[in-house]
Amino acid sequence: MDIGEAGALLVGRFGPGAAEWLAEVPALTARMASRWGVVPGELFASGASSIVLRCRWRDGTPAVLKLSPDRDLLAKQGEMLRVFASSGRVPAVLAVDPDAGAMVLEEIRPGTEAADLPPESLPRLWGELLAALHAVPPPVHWPRDLRGRCDEAFARIGRRLADPAIGARIDRQTWQRAIRRGDALLDTQPRIVLLHGDLHLGNVLDGGPSRGPVAIDPKACLGDPCFDAVDYVVAGAGHEGVEVRCDRVASACGLDGDRLYAWSRVIAPMFAIAYLTNDGSERAIDELLALAR
Repeated sequence: MDIGEAGALLVGRFGPGAAEWLAEVPALTARMASRWGVVPGELFASGASSIVLRCRWRDGTPAVLKLSPDRDLLAKQGEMLRVFASSGRVPAVLAVDPDAGAMVLEEIRPGTEAADLPPESLPRLWGELLAALHAVPPPVHWPRDLRGRCDEAFARIGRRLADPAIGARIDRQTWQRAIRRGDALLDTQPRIVLLHGDLHLGNVLDGGPSRGPVAIDPKACLGDPCFDAVDYVVAGAGHEGVEVRCDRVASACGLDGDRLYAWSRVIAPMFAIAYLTNDGSERAIDELLALAR
């Protein structure tokens, strides 16, 4: 099992202690496979918080085995996926062991990421996805809201401003301006729905013509429906442009275009940091920084 690149992402997120956990992954995989009767396969689409392997469920259903050193995070993801299950727009949870940090999910096929789908059809598909997700009744006393989600993101990503290469392009004044704009939007939310909470293009997969787009890895919280469209809108920087994409997405999703554009100004400096870190296009970075001013 070659988990070199995926392992580096995990160590980068969780620190050196993740290396010890990675050494145990083959044994953990074998133990979970034996317990659940799954047949593990190749490494598949692992990210910064988990190792993901293709597998076969007991009845032959294509599935994925997800393992994470952050057991609480994995348990919460399983809970959130089950909350959205009635929408038909998230993977089915087949098994979870919170203590082991292991979960088996339905594999979404064909599974093409939204960024690789035909761009002319994506606004409509996004609108259908949001309609299905936001129709799910929020659980009683759901503990997570959009304000907490934003506070956590600004605190976590804001630490990157200490990097000289990032601090040279994004100053504290710009960052605080984005926080104030977000607070103003949070204080005036006209409608509250159960949000996916992290609906970027990499977290939406093609489920085929009969199912449509499927959302993975939710960070479910209660808040403004515009938030589940803003990452898609801001990803238009360097392409057709954020303003043009905002108009298209707002129309297709039945959202308030002015609020959606205002949210894009909140999120823009976060995207700029991601692009500066990962050698994004200078054209996109310049547009994002202008949006954040």
